[in-house]
Amino acid sequence: MPHLVATDLDGTIVRSDGTISSRTVRALERVERAGATLVLVTGRPPRWMAEIADAVGHHGLAICANGALVYDLSTESVVRSRYIEPDVLTEAIGRLREVVPEFRFAVEHSTGFVFEDRYNLGTWDSDALGGRPVDGDTLVSAPGSKLLAFHPGGNPDTLMVQAEKAVGDLVTVTHSSSRGLLEMSAHGVTKASALAELCLELGVSVGDVVAFGDMPNDLPMLTWAGRSYGVANANPDVLAEVGAITAANNEDGVAQVLELLFP
Repeated sequence: MPHLVATDLDGTIVRSDGTISSRTVRALERVERAGATLVLVTGRPPRWMAEIADAVGHHGLAICANGALVYDLSTESVVRSRYIEPDVLTEAIGRLREVVPEFRFAVEHSTGFVFEDRYNLGTWDSDALGGRPVDGDTLVSAPGSKLLAFHPGGNPDTLMVQAEKAVGDLVTVTHSSSRGLLEMSAHGVTKASALAELCLELGVSVGDVVAFGDMPNDLPMLTWAGRSYGVANANPDVLAEVGAITAANNEDGVAQVLELLFP
C-alpha cells in the first residue's frame, strides 16, 4: 500500500465533461481513510480549484501551476510559491519572440493573470476568470507562477522543442493540451520537484509514492515516483514512460487502481 498518492486532474481523474465521478471521489476517500496522503498535482492555477476542493471535501493539499504553488484545499490559500522573477520573464519573452514571432504571452499569478492584447484563447481563459490585458512593461512587472506562450494553430510538441532550445536555461518548458499553448515555470520547478519537497517534509520515500497522469507536464512526476500509471487516453510520450497503463479518464481508470491498492 503506497503512503502517498499523487494524481493529475484534467484528463486523468477529471472526465471530458469536466466532472469527477462519484466512483473516483469514493476511491480518493479510500486513500485518506487508509492513512495515506492524497496530493492533487495539476497545471491549474489556484483560481480553478474551487470545484475540485468541493469534490474532495476540502481535504489535503494541491500542487498547482505545474509545481510553482502549493495550495491548501482546506483554507483555499497558497502556502508555498516558486516564482519566475521579472528579469527572467523579460529575457524569456524576448528570446521566444525571436524564435517564434507568432507567440502571444500571458503571465499567471497566484490570484489571476495578465496577458497581451493579442493573446486570446476565449473568455474561459480571460476576464471571466480574472485575467486582464496589459502593456508589455506591466506584463513582466511582477514575479509570475507561470509564463504562457500561445501560438494559434501551432503544434505543442514542435513548439516545446523550439522553446526548450531558446529558453531551457531560464525556465522549465512543458505543455498539457493539444493546442499550441506552452507553460513555463521557474527553472527546475516541476510537478516532481514540488512533490519531492513535500515528501521530504512528510518523511515519505519515493518508493512509497504512486502517481497518475496523462500529459507531458506530468512526465517529471511519473518518472520520479516509485510507481506510475498513465491513463489510456494519455499522450503517447507519457504511455511510453509510465510503469503501467490503466483505463481512460472517462472510465475511472485511476479509481480502478486505487480500489485495488486500498481495498
